[in-house]
Amino acid sequence: MKTTMKENIFEDIFSEASYRFGFELLIMEPIKRGWLNLKWKIETNMGTFLIKQYNKERLKKYSIHELKSVFEQQNRLHRLGFPCPRILTDHEDSFFQSPGGEYFTIMEYCSGENMEPGKVSEEQMYQLGIHIGKLHSILNDGSIPYKEKPVFIPPRKEERVAYWKNVHKGIFSTGKLDLLPIIEKQLELMDYVDINKLRVDRVGWAHRDVWVDNILFHGTQLSAVLDFDRMKVDHLTLDVGRAIISGALDDNGLNVQKVMAFLDGYSLFQETGSRFLKDSFFLLWYLESEWWLDSMMDERKGPPKRFVQEMIWLSEHLLELEDMLGGK
Repeated sequence: MKTTMKENIFEDIFSEASYRFGFELLIMEPIKRGWLNLKWKIETNMGTFLIKQYNKERLKKYSIHELKSVFEQQNRLHRLGFPCPRILTDHEDSFFQSPGGEYFTIMEYCSGENMEPGKVSEEQMYQLGIHIGKLHSILNDGSIPYKEKPVFIPPRKEERVAYWKNVHKGIFSTGKLDLLPIIEKQLELMDYVDINKLRVDRVGWAHRDVWVDNILFHGTQLSAVLDFDRMKVDHLTLDVGRAIISGALDDNGLNVQKVMAFLDGYSLFQETGSRFLKDSFFLLWYLESEWWLDSMMDERKGPPKRFVQEMIWLSEHLLELEDMLGGK
């Protein structure tokens, strides 16, 4: 039987993994989640692990040195009892290269269930809030100091207005007139949203990719937080907004009970205060609307399609959030 490119990549990677760790392969199962990077669950004579290959094109967006530092922090979190997979190391190296030039990591396999967007239960949201609060506490306990500014520096109103006008012009030229009201809504919001009044002082090490695909549950209990690759210094409230909208926004709108359950859990480890949730959502919209709302928004599939839906919902309800969330 003709082998596929993915099978060839796996064989190349596993030869290196076997050489470094003495693995004997019993069962291999591809995992079809994520974008571009390949993943396999492997059962070996030494236990069950996950191999993650880093696509060369996607890897261009990362610094290998920074990724290795992130893996060190992920292992520190694991040692401290935080539910995340332990990255395997060999002579202090955690980022390996196969004979064929493929970069990859190996980590302990974490069992659990991914929930569908918007389908996280109230108790699960509470547990998620607890663990994101705990994550922010551990990452920012002083063990890894930082001097750099947050990744997201909110652009000035004039810059963002110019951007949306350009997007509007581009969509008009494509003939997709049904998309124009979505962009017009972004321009309208720029007359009401004063970005200078948002609290942007909650800065520290953040996960920066907290959504349902990266969270595993055993029943109501959170079993693992996955994929720390994007961890950098940023606004902690972006993790909050992303986690909540991912878990609590469904076809019926935002489930406020689930939102408050997350906040109750998060508050056990982090101070929140008035307008905390509103500011989290506002900042998330200000960041991600530019990523997902454009002339291609109607053609996106998979996770990007969901992100488009989230940004459209936020746009339509942004000015109602304070009342909807009781000022929190």
